[in-house]
Amino acid sequence: MNNISVGIIGAGWIADKMSEALAPLNNATVLAIASRSKDKARQFALSHGIERYYGSYEALVNDPDIDLVYIATPHSHHYQHAKLALEHNKHVLVEKAFTANACEAESLLNLAHSKHLFITEAIWTRYMPLSHKVKELMKSGIIGQPRLLTATLCYMMEQKERIIRPDLCGGALLDLGVYVLNFARMYFGTDIVRTVTNCHLGPTGMDMQECISLSYADGKMANLQAGCLTLNDRQGIINGTDGYIRVDNVNCPELIEVWRNYKLIERIERPSDMVNGYEYQVLECKRCIEEGLLESPMMPHDETLAIMRQMDSLRKEWGVHYPMDNKD
Repeated sequence: MNNISVGIIGAGWIADKMSEALAPLNNATVLAIASRSKDKARQFALSHGIERYYGSYEALVNDPDIDLVYIATPHSHHYQHAKLALEHNKHVLVEKAFTANACEAESLLNLAHSKHLFITEAIWTRYMPLSHKVKELMKSGIIGQPRLLTATLCYMMEQKERIIRPDLCGGALLDLGVYVLNFARMYFGTDIVRTVTNCHLGPTGMDMQECISLSYADGKMANLQAGCLTLNDRQGIINGTDGYIRVDNVNCPELIEVWRNYKLIERIERPSDMVNGYEYQVLECKRCIEEGLLESPMMPHDETLAIMRQMDSLRKEWGVHYPMDNKD
């Protein structure tokens, strides 16, 4: 596969970002865009130089030239649109959060396996070079023994429809909290023995900001914050016995600083050839499909499912409910 041809379902903001990411590449192309409005799809295609546009998602998944379908619709619709693509024998990249809940996630993963198709979650942080660099630094022992992690991600989004509407799987957790949970899981692992949380609910019953504290079997701790009511520094810090690693922007790492004995000893910036970061997940899909893999080692299916279950548990504790939870 010299070039991977991508079809995008959904013509919103995140589809814009994916189109911008792939535009300069010579081994990945957005071949087609689909919207429920053919006029909107046409306008999107014209603005991004995309060859084909469709006024229905069914038309896109029936295009025989598309190798990979990218699901760029709201969380609430990921399941039905990814299922549609899989039923038409397409490999799938599903924007985070993977689905509304773990039940939907498990159903999609089982379907993909049964049809021997590749599917992965498009949580871009997992695929970025700087995210892998953090792991290398931790393993090197440069900060000693890691013992405490903090991560925070907040944006002012309290009026956005996708945040306040339960039928769109609103709230901070699936939109922002998923990033800090992934940050903790990437660097501190899975052996969580205790979870303590606090959450503020908005007028529609959606979680608007939350604090999550995780304790691990080996004594490590992670303190996480996410929310839609403030702006913040978006930092992730991994503290060790001899120093700490600071990650500037936990969802799209721009800079890593390594501090040892309170002295800055190394600064690592994002790759100079990075477009906007969305390209890495598509290139990983291309590699996996070429090698006949059904999942990416950068975001294994077990990880996606475990995080969906973790978020289900948090929502249950907070009393945050989506209409599709009734299907569980």
